[in-house]
Amino acid sequence: MPYANLPISLFAGRSNPVLAEEIARTYGQDLGRVTIKNFSDGEIYVRYEESIRGTDVFIIQSTPPCADNWMELLLLIDAAKRASAARITAVLPYFGYARQERKDQPRVSIASKLMADMLVTAGIDRLLTMDLHASQIQGFFDVPVDHLYASSVFADYFRDLHLTNLVVVAPDVGAIKMARAYANRLHAELAVIDKRRPQQNEAEVVNIIGEVEGKNVLLIDDIIDTAGTLTNAANALRRAGAMEIMAACTHALLSGPAYERIEASSLGRLVVTNSIPLTRTSTCIEVVSVAEMFADAIGRIATDASVSTLFGP
Repeated sequence: MPYANLPISLFAGRSNPVLAEEIARTYGQDLGRVTIKNFSDGEIYVRYEESIRGTDVFIIQSTPPCADNWMELLLLIDAAKRASAARITAVLPYFGYARQERKDQPRVSIASKLMADMLVTAGIDRLLTMDLHASQIQGFFDVPVDHLYASSVFADYFRDLHLTNLVVVAPDVGAIKMARAYANRLHAELAVIDKRRPQQNEAEVVNIIGEVEGKNVLLIDDIIDTAGTLTNAANALRRAGAMEIMAACTHALLSGPAYERIEASSLGRLVVTNSIPLTRTSTCIEVVSVAEMFADAIGRIATDASVSTLFGP
């Protein structure tokens, strides 16, 4: 990487150490030394084991459940601020609570706004994240937000497969914008699944808008949690006459019955990023790394260069 000699400090929490190590290695330097441990009552303790006074600090920490990942990140930010870091950038490959970004029912929390407030109050000067569930979350912050897109990594992956007769499918109306971006990159057609959600973590397919019969299909989404939406969509596409059915999802939470649903579904291949570490392996799931993209973005932030040019025209 061309940034290896820049005077920055890279640190990581415990949520995704493999990705953090890969980002640091790709950038060209080691992760900084920090002690993170839990007391017997569960309280988290953090301490930087080297001076960070006057340095540009980047703290890498995904924030999937449990809530300890958020608490650990906030303590790392607070400790860096109190150690006189010149600038603190929180690097969140996965921004937890992003699905609670609006008040869609009475008496509910807008949790992603609360997370943004806590990060700013703790002391960040900048946020670097990827594929927010809702782009408007960037407006919850009173500091600059650099928003990366996994589409550049996924598009390269699927382009190398030389797929023909391809249709990119949005599993629900909310994913249309993302699916259209993939369709444009892959020169593919676009289809949409009309979905109803009777209750949280349950979904049913109502209608398929677009032509998928006899086509190879690529389902696109940003988060896969219990995999109900994705597998119902894949099974409906199979019934509609689709040929090979693949999916790309940025953040693989894969909770509850997700693995079993995926392995029993019509999905031939699910490609995810390493923004969240997988809890187990599966022959249906492939992981692509976003470490190079994050390392490049960190270097651009450190030099005040454009981050948006990462994604090309």
